[in-house]
Amino acid sequence: MTCHGIGKFAMTLALGLAGGAAIVELLRAQASPLTLVITEIAESKMPPDFRPVSGRSNADAIAHVQKLGGKYVARTDKITMLDGSAPKRLIILSFDDPAKARAYRDDPSQQEIDATRMKTTTSRSFTAERHVILRRPRA
Repeated sequence: MTCHGIGKFAMTLALGLAGGAAIVELLRAQASPLTLVITEIAESKMPPDFRPVSGRSNADAIAHVQKLGGKYVARTDKITMLDGSAPKRLIILSFDDPAKARAYRDDPSQQEIDATRMKTTTSRSFTAERHVILRRPRA
């Protein structure tokens, strides 16, 4: 094999490995759906007691969630009701997989925040899997 032939072979091999790695990553992402942690706060029963949680700056809240492996999708009280009753406050977090969402919920600092929320508000919190749609369905 000539030097030129070896170069072409090496380039083909490198492209094949890179493409294979991309496909493996894509399949891994499909196998492990994003997990959303959704918290709805319907009302605050004891506003002064909830203030240490609700009064945190966005930067502090973001840093706390990032430290625990998540990302904010929404943290707002600007909610428009479409039907039913809208919560007064909505928090949506995204985690790469269900295990990271469980680790977030099991973290002692988050458990303290949740205990304060449950004591001082009427609220609910739950998880939902978010599957990424890779292709649009055919019409």
